[in-house]
Amino acid sequence: MNLHALRLFHVIAATGSVTRASEMLNISQPAITAQIKKFEKELSLALFQPQGRGIALTDAGEQLSVLAKRLFAVEQQMERFVQEYSSGTVGSIRIAATYLPAHFLMPAWLAQFKKQYEQVEMKITTTNSSDALEQLLNLEADIAVYGGRPEEYPDTVQAEELFQDELWFVVAPNHRYANQKVSLTEMMKEPFVMREEGSSTRERLFSLCRTYNAPAPTISLQFNGLHEAITAVIAGYGANFVSSLVVRDDVERGELCRVEVEGVQMKNTIAVCTRKNEELPAAARNFIQMIREHPFRG
Repeated sequence: MNLHALRLFHVIAATGSVTRASEMLNISQPAITAQIKKFEKELSLALFQPQGRGIALTDAGEQLSVLAKRLFAVEQQMERFVQEYSSGTVGSIRIAATYLPAHFLMPAWLAQFKKQYEQVEMKITTTNSSDALEQLLNLEADIAVYGGRPEEYPDTVQAEELFQDELWFVVAPNHRYANQKVSLTEMMKEPFVMREEGSSTRERLFSLCRTYNAPAPTISLQFNGLHEAITAVIAGYGANFVSSLVVRDDVERGELCRVEVEGVQMKNTIAVCTRKNEELPAAARNFIQMIREHPFRG
């Protein structure tokens, strides 16, 4: 079927006039009339009939008009979808985030993003560092938001650093090392409360001990969640090595205290990771641009 001729027919049927259709489409009346006659001949159907000085739809024309209206309405929906998807106002984003950004950064980011892009579907998976990058590389996530060391990124991952925060040793206020300065060896004599294996910060602690030839820490309590680990330290047991983003408020309230470890100043990199040499959907690009411009929004 000639869709151009069908479109001409649809406009004539909608306006009720070849003259108005000619003005809307910027096509001469004789050209429209000729194409409609050719269209009727191709279909072997009369679509219009004379009515006074004008024309009217035949019964076949009436029924075809209903179908044509549906067709071009769907076409408009498709055009809107393509435009919105291309601009990132619709679509979906799958994000794999490590515990730190997932719990302390992502909620504010998502709230701000959804205010502007309400129709974009967001799926967030919270996991440890190694699994976040694995999901990204296995095409199970579009973006990985990662807290850890830059050197841990595989060659196939494009990582953009958003900012860095400090890693702190913290204990309860009644601990003998609270607000004190000690050596790394002394600090490693304390029992530690940490997250499970695969946690970036846990691996950083072991790496730190190897670098300074200090004894490996004893993980006396292990939790799958960082909140549980911090709560145990606040309750008075052991120490934790953790991002300042997580415990800054607890330290300011006096529920936790820092321990200064001689010669140790470590940073934690918060980065957004994508697959190298792969074009992101517009919605994902918009999200990355927002957190790039306002990493501490909210």
